[in-house]
Amino acid sequence: QVQLVESGGRLMQSGGSLRLSCVASGHTFSSSAMGWFRQAPGKERDFVASTSYSGSVTYYADSVKGRFTISRDNAKNTVYLQMNSLKPEDTAVYYCAAANWGIPSLNFYDYDYWGQGTQVTVSS
Repeated sequence: QVQLVESGGRLMQSGGSLRLSCVASGHTFSSSAMGWFRQAPGKERDFVASTSYSGSVTYYADSVKGRFTISRDNAKNTVYLQMNSLKPEDTAVYYCAAANWGIPSLNFYDYDYWGQGTQVTVSS
């Protein structure tokens, strides 16, 4: 059974930095594209960032480009989201997602497994 467990979310001040982690188990992590999505109250789940199985290809939403960095450590079955220069509009539940293939996608329906989410709140 595939499990994704996110951690690292908390209350932050605007302008601060935070790193989210997602540990995967139960599948071949090193072959899977990974993604981060977020969902604010009353809004749809939005793409944040994704990475190929090797980490060599990454994609970012325009709203986070230059501030967020996705990375992965295949030896630790972990994907990270480094978030800098946080803004109140970054407030959301952040979800980690894994695909059954290695090519990263911006679309939530391309991902097969999801974590339970971790709350990030940014105060102004």
